[in-house]
Amino acid sequence: MNKISGLINIARKAGYVIIGQDDLFGYAKKLYLILMDKNAGNSLSREMNYFSKKKGVPLFQIDDLGKLVSIENCKVLGVKNKAISENIIECLLKGE
Repeated sequence: MNKISGLINIARKAGYVIIGQDDLFGYAKKLYLILMDKNAGNSLSREMNYFSKKKGVPLFQIDDLGKLVSIENCKVLGVKNKAISENIIECLLKGE
């Protein structure tokens, strides 16, 4: 998870991360990845699953997303950079 945390922090500093459900729904351009906390509520989970299918964006659930990005109570975020998204997906699939 350290590598994923580092990639997300790089993306945040570069302005490639959208944090929060409302900001994701309001973002009209291309998203490449959505990360959601495993402890997110049923309503948020349903809405994010629908949103990811509608937009064709991969959705991954991870433990303690808020701690990973150093934002308390962060339940969902989107990444709008293709290369960083691909690296995060690769790390998630490998279990790093």
